[in-house]
Amino acid sequence: MVTPAAHSPEMPAVPSRLPEVLAAVFVVVFVVLGIAPYDRTVWFLECTPVIAVFLLLAGTARRFRFSNAAYLLMAVWLFWHTVGGHYTFTRVPFGVITDAFGFARNHFDRVGHFSVGFYAYAFAELLTRRRLAGPVVTMFFALFVIMAVACGWEILEWLVADAEGGEAGLAFLGSQGDVWDAQKDMLADTLGAVFALVLFRLCGRRWGSMEPV
Repeated sequence: MVTPAAHSPEMPAVPSRLPEVLAAVFVVVFVVLGIAPYDRTVWFLECTPVIAVFLLLAGTARRFRFSNAAYLLMAVWLFWHTVGGHYTFTRVPFGVITDAFGFARNHFDRVGHFSVGFYAYAFAELLTRRRLAGPVVTMFFALFVIMAVACGWEILEWLVADAEGGEAGLAFLGSQGDVWDAQKDMLADTLGAVFALVLFRLCGRRWGSMEPV
């Protein structure tokens, strides 16, 4: 008589449904926060990249399925940016953190930029599992991709704010009067990428991110 345990090595692994759950929750949150945002123009500008990234991940999931860790990290920015689009980043209710640390401005957008860096984990995972680069090149490439995206986004913010003008342009720019806002945002993106890449090197194999596909 063969016990179930004897078959376990040959039984196909049941894929985790976490990405699908995250996607379903995100769709609900996105729809709800898309109702009566503070400024519809700002909402459209902020949420367009969110929609693009979400559709890209959903459309490529069958060809390349990232680890649960990668999807969780990428989901942080999707949810965070959606909330920022609803309120505009300057007006998000973030007073508890602002008051607790004595900040002079609302740093909800800074956290959002830090979470952009989390996508470095996914880039590193893609390169590693596809065996497209060695460990050193993988780390630097993932970091440089995030830095390039950060720079490109700040240039785009400037161009859109200049073209839009008015309150919507200022809300989209989100500088809150800080002349060094763009540089600080790019630094936050970079630090988020460094954090994500450290996680990848320390925990990627344990979290199932290093297996070749």
